[in-house]
Amino acid sequence: MYGNSDAAGLPKAHMIADMPPHERPRERLAVKGSDALKDEELIAILLRTGRAGRSALLLAQDLLARFEGRLDRVAAAGLAEIRGTPGIGPAKAVELYAAFSLARRLAAQPGDERVRLDSPATVAARLQERFRGLMQEEFHVLLLDTKNHLLRDECATVGLVDRSQVHAREVFRAAIRECCSRVLLAHNHPTGDPTPSPQDLACTRNLVAAGKVIGIEVLDHVIVGQPGPACPRGFVSLREENLL
Repeated sequence: MYGNSDAAGLPKAHMIADMPPHERPRERLAVKGSDALKDEELIAILLRTGRAGRSALLLAQDLLARFEGRLDRVAAAGLAEIRGTPGIGPAKAVELYAAFSLARRLAAQPGDERVRLDSPATVAARLQERFRGLMQEEFHVLLLDTKNHLLRDECATVGLVDRSQVHAREVFRAAIRECCSRVLLAHNHPTGDPTPSPQDLACTRNLVAAGKVIGIEVLDHVIVGQPGPACPRGFVSLREENLL
């Protein structure tokens, strides 16, 4: 018979407590580790309980379905968007939002305070998780010491479509305060295509010129997207492309 079931084939009234212990998300994580669990199972652990006859696992599936099954979009969602899933109230939405916020902070925090950014690949590797799923651009200034060790990662602007609106005062303010003599520039393309736009190139030329006036070297401008057929690496270095 065709029962009332969700996309995963589980009955609507099926609750986690009714599942065999070895199939429950918490028990599976304890035994097999987090890598063995699907995204909806990990979210279900954060939700803890279901609501209105829906198990936490089914609520997690509903949440992912609202964002086309993409965890990165769930992670980038605001509180109101998360609450838009029936069964996820204010408390559960805040808990999910807090978990994803901590993950972003962890991704942005260097494990080694003396991390060395000596190539475009190391810059992209540091920022790709930070940028993943963002729906607007962030322009970052990476302050370096004389041996290219990272001193600080400053987000100079957020949400600008026209790169010409990025002003030198925002970009170099922290570098001047820290007496930093060299910086790396980086920003994301939410479309996933890291191909530099004419605005990106004009902005970079202006900032390089401004840096020379105040004695701060711009080593590179790295544009971060996602790996694809046109750009398997998922990023473009303007220095490597002789566009700096």
